[in-house]
Amino acid sequence: MLNISKNEFQNKIDITKYASGKRVFNIEYYKYFNNFLKVFAITLVIALFLPWTQNITGNGLVTTLTPGQRPQTIQSPIPGRIEQWYVREGDYIKKGDTILRISEVKSEYFDDQLIERTNDQISAKTSSVNAYQFTVNALGSRIIALKQDRVLKLEIARNKLLQSKLKVQSDSIKFEAAKTNLRIAERQFNRTEMLENEGIMALKDVEEKRLKLQETQAKLIEQENNLLAAKNNILNAKAEISRVNATYADKISKAQSDQFKAESSGLNAQVEVSKLENSNSNYRIRNSLLFVTAPQNGYINKALKGGLGETFKEGEQLVSIMPAQIDLAVETYVRPIDLPLIHFNEKVRVEFDGWPAIVFSGWPNVSYGTYGAKVVAIERFISDNGKYRILLSPDETDHEWPSEIRAGSGARTIALLEDVPIWFELWRQLNSFPPNYYQPQNNGKKGEKEAKK
Repeated sequence: MLNISKNEFQNKIDITKYASGKRVFNIEYYKYFNNFLKVFAITLVIALFLPWTQNITGNGLVTTLTPGQRPQTIQSPIPGRIEQWYVREGDYIKKGDTILRISEVKSEYFDDQLIERTNDQISAKTSSVNAYQFTVNALGSRIIALKQDRVLKLEIARNKLLQSKLKVQSDSIKFEAAKTNLRIAERQFNRTEMLENEGIMALKDVEEKRLKLQETQAKLIEQENNLLAAKNNILNAKAEISRVNATYADKISKAQSDQFKAESSGLNAQVEVSKLENSNSNYRIRNSLLFVTAPQNGYINKALKGGLGETFKEGEQLVSIMPAQIDLAVETYVRPIDLPLIHFNEKVRVEFDGWPAIVFSGWPNVSYGTYGAKVVAIERFISDNGKYRILLSPDETDHEWPSEIRAGSGARTIALLEDVPIWFELWRQLNSFPPNYYQPQNNGKKGEKEAKK
């Protein structure tokens, strides 16, 4: 059988006469197999020209379109101690429902009547503000009275000054008249004395003239004293005017200073009132924070802080909730080399974890168990995993997504691109070329604007 011997066995014995030989060397057997190979080869060649939809696959998670619908945790803005729970994990809650009650752990808030005492302080400070206002008004009235009194006093002093000036004029005239009388008296005395020396006049007449001269001299001195006294009265009147101005300026300045002090004290009291009102408002808001409420309708996922009497700091997570009404979406990631092929409103097929599906990535029309989606957001900066994040929303023109899908479950995405022959796709895959770059006809700037809207 190995043809080692030079004696050819097959030439001496015809093995085709035997049953085994007939089965092995049956000509019909080769004919069927050759026909099968021919049909298979023809089918394979035809299949190479069938259309194949290029695609970009990726793995992602189910999420929501708006950040407000995503799972969230509730924190307390103040530190406290857990006193009572009103919900259980898995309970449905409405917006405003009380989740738990906490108590204060800071000593400055232990007083149960803190708000009432603060209101009393506000009332007292408000009365103080009113008292300062009354003081300001009284000092204002006093300033007006002092100004009016100063006007009267100045008028009196000015009248005295005018009288003194007129008195000076009068005394000046009298003084000049006295001087004239003195000169006349001197001439008369000299003439009488000369006539007496000549013997014409008697000695008695001379003595009378001498007496009259002396009286005239005395009157002159008296008038001069009166004139000096009148001038002194002018100076006194001017000094009185200055004194009145200075005195009332000091009084008015002191009253104005007291008024400004009262106004400043009133403003300080008003500031204290504002601070107390602010504190009172903060105390009321802080009291309302002792009851942790639900920010929206949803379900209690997990209590992150459990038990009673457990303390926590401000901003620490207490409980996790999931909103009830959500708009489902899928976030997936694509390689940077595939990013130019993704456009807004691009059609994408989604396969959800836990849902049966038969997927032919190149023939989406014959796939089963996938759901339609479209691109609504493309990340502008690369993620930590070295890929770009893509956000997908349900396609309204396709089958509705299952209502039992939960946020956070896995999903596999297939972005549908251009249709090419299978032979071209095989050639592209063998050469590690990227899919064909193309620009959708209805996906320009207008399409991006509509997608943003």
